[in-house]
Amino acid sequence: MTMRRAPWNYKCSYQHNCPHLEGLSTQWIFGEYQRSHDEHIEHWRVRDILEEDIEEAYKRIDKLESENEELKAKLQALHRRQFKSSTKHKNKSPDKSGTEEPVNPKQKKRGAPLGHPGWYRCKPDHIDNVIDVKAPKECPHCSSSNLIAMEELKEHLQEDIILQPKTSVTNFRHRQAFCPKCNRAVIKNAAGELNNCHIGPTTRAAALYLRYGLRVPYRKVQELFKVFFNMSFVPASAMTFDRQATKKGNPIYQDLKEKFRSSAIVHADETYWREDGVNYYVWYGGNNDLAFFHIDRHRSSNVALSIFGDSFDGILNTDGYAAYNAINPRGRQSCLAHLIRKAEEIKQEILLKRTKYRDKKSLLFCESVSNLLRKACKIAHKFNIGKSTVVVQ
Repeated sequence: MTMRRAPWNYKCSYQHNCPHLEGLSTQWIFGEYQRSHDEHIEHWRVRDILEEDIEEAYKRIDKLESENEELKAKLQALHRRQFKSSTKHKNKSPDKSGTEEPVNPKQKKRGAPLGHPGWYRCKPDHIDNVIDVKAPKECPHCSSSNLIAMEELKEHLQEDIILQPKTSVTNFRHRQAFCPKCNRAVIKNAAGELNNCHIGPTTRAAALYLRYGLRVPYRKVQELFKVFFNMSFVPASAMTFDRQATKKGNPIYQDLKEKFRSSAIVHADETYWREDGVNYYVWYGGNNDLAFFHIDRHRSSNVALSIFGDSFDGILNTDGYAAYNAINPRGRQSCLAHLIRKAEEIKQEILLKRTKYRDKKSLLFCESVSNLLRKACKIAHKFNIGKSTVVVQ
């Protein structure tokens, strides 16, 4: 059906009261149509804006949920590190689904690991006493008296200490000489003599070892010398031994610092230390050949510089503490145990998240790093076992 166009000058008498529009004005209808078109376009524009806002809101919600999961995982991991579980639950760890795996009923065999070098006492190089023991007339196991004598001897070496609560008193009788320049009589010290000291060097050295080698308190050091050797002194004397040894040993201490500064590789660490009820830090630097200790109130990079210097021409092996960054060593190595532990901690934090927020690539990376470094430690352990055998002296 073809629609005919009205002539250009045609004017409809029902323009303002069209019977096809239920008596409405065609001019008004067309005006409303134009306004509705504009409103329709505006509604679409508003809808597009709202869709963008909703999309941004969803992205922000996802980001906040991810951050929330990460913070909760870090908090939970932090609490687990601070409050460790008991030994029997120690082997429990969350699997990849986030649930805890039960302890394996097949526990690790107790004792030294396979391939561990043997530990044994050296045979004494001398015999002080020989005691002949007669053969028994009655069996100590079954009480049988029907025993047959044997020609073979069984030797049993037993080493023990001799406790003799007695001191050795030495009278140093000095020949004197007069010094006209000083206008006084002078003497010289004999071997093993400490000038103006009533307690000898052996007692002082033993007291220092008990205090710092075995961490025995001053009062217990005094008690030990009194009971075992009948050597009497007050606890303050033991403290004086320390102060005098520190003063006389300072040149050796400084020489030791220079020696380890010239080493090819040095391990360094620091930890808390209490002295006279005050918090200090004890710093360590050394290797298989020497060890250097320094006690300081601070744990800053200035202390590290005073110990290692600012141009250490060697390899420095430390943990991740930032104070060592000021040393500027020629090479830097981090302890493998710290790297393994850090990789495991990051892995546990990832596993504490819900599955949708876990980064599988990060999880795989942590596992790969941990396995690689563990294998390196095992290879080094086997290499060291092959090189030497430990003997207990």
